[in-house]
Amino acid sequence: MGRILNERTSALKIVVVGTGFVGLPHAAVLAEQGHEVWACDIDPARITAYQSGDAAQIERYVNEPGLAASVAESLGRHLFFSTDLAAAAPGAEVFFMCINTPPNRDGSTDLSYYRSAAETLAGILAGRADGRRVVVVNKSTVPIGTARLLEQILEGAGCRGVGVASNPEFLAQGNAIDGSRRPDRVVVGADREPDFELLRRVYPQFQHHVRIRYLETTPETAESIKYVGNTLLLTYISFWNGVGARISEALPNVRMEDLKLGVTADSRISTWGSYVSNGAGGSCFGKDIQSLIYQLNMTGQSTDLLQAVFNINEYQKTYLIDRAVHEAGFGFNQTTVALLGLAFKKRTNDMRDSAALKAVESLLGRGVRAIRAYDPLAMDEARQRWFNPDQNHLFERISYHDSAEEAMEGADAIFISTDWEEFRGLAPLIRAYAKPPCLVIDGRRMIADYPELTAAGYGYLPVGGPYLPPTQPA
Repeated sequence: MGRILNERTSALKIVVVGTGFVGLPHAAVLAEQGHEVWACDIDPARITAYQSGDAAQIERYVNEPGLAASVAESLGRHLFFSTDLAAAAPGAEVFFMCINTPPNRDGSTDLSYYRSAAETLAGILAGRADGRRVVVVNKSTVPIGTARLLEQILEGAGCRGVGVASNPEFLAQGNAIDGSRRPDRVVVGADREPDFELLRRVYPQFQHHVRIRYLETTPETAESIKYVGNTLLLTYISFWNGVGARISEALPNVRMEDLKLGVTADSRISTWGSYVSNGAGGSCFGKDIQSLIYQLNMTGQSTDLLQAVFNINEYQKTYLIDRAVHEAGFGFNQTTVALLGLAFKKRTNDMRDSAALKAVESLLGRGVRAIRAYDPLAMDEARQRWFNPDQNHLFERISYHDSAEEAMEGADAIFISTDWEEFRGLAPLIRAYAKPPCLVIDGRRMIADYPELTAAGYGYLPVGGPYLPPTQPA
């Protein structure tokens, strides 16, 4: 890191197009390296929040540990924000496309936002007077071959001296800043040496690194690496949920933690993903595997394995509710359920594809009287997502609470859906705020002292373990 900070001549002017969960952390960390970074977005409210430097305003849009501090540190020195891409572009040599690419209903990738941004940028670059080489880089996850689409858009607009590259992000949400500062790999896909050279100037601190792999390849290979990597990670998760958890739930005297430790003691088997849960969510796994299934189907390839991985993960999001009915005999109709955790995982406010979304649909469909929701970071996001009274009055059954204690008060069932650390010590609070025979559904295996609950008259239903009825009457 010190090398680039001391070599100001290597600094570039960089424009980041799109300032969501990918674009804003990327812009902030590039600015830390001494580059002049302009982060552009079409949402003026978002840009105003970032320009304020205020952590609370920044975190309304992207809540990542260390992000707001990084933005505030570079703001006005190396980091600038604008809604005017044309004004930010002059003198820039690298443009990163960090555009939302949501899924279509058939699993394909919706590139409408991407195309719109690319066409706008192409029009700007076609009219530039500066003759220096420029490279436009796909940072977002895009279908294999999108770099060629970008070439067509640029050439169609009459751009000259503009290269195209793929540089996918591999960030884990909740760790985006540290992951950007210290990545495990940097993958750059391009066709021409001048474009590779520009990206080397963006990332000089990561080349010839003893730990970080810096890989230069073709654009299509770079695009494929992102899809295959995310799909393999989801496969690990689905394997443990579809095999490890089922064994521990269905067969007597199998201990989930010991099973995991014994299997992963083999150095060839990854410990990552060996946890069991109520399903993986977020903006990447589900979307990326669906897109890869669609892309391979279009070439006539079999996708049975990928489809099974996706199906297992989706089923896991409501599986515990089904188990509560069939194993615990719990009837959800006209009950009150405390839903603890709304974000797809801890340390983020992102609810995209969260298991809690499917849980709410299932609970409302089973006729619950009320859902009392709590999450340390995602409450504002939840209120916006479920405020839709004109279309679904069932959402009015959801109430929002400032603590787990408040959410649990008077609940007939408690569903732990996200692995926030504060949920690990819940047993005493459950006994204080929810009367037995309340059913505790543990989707993240957060409660280690569950014998205290069953001894006090509570039922306990964990993922990766059998249903444990109360050992004494409530």
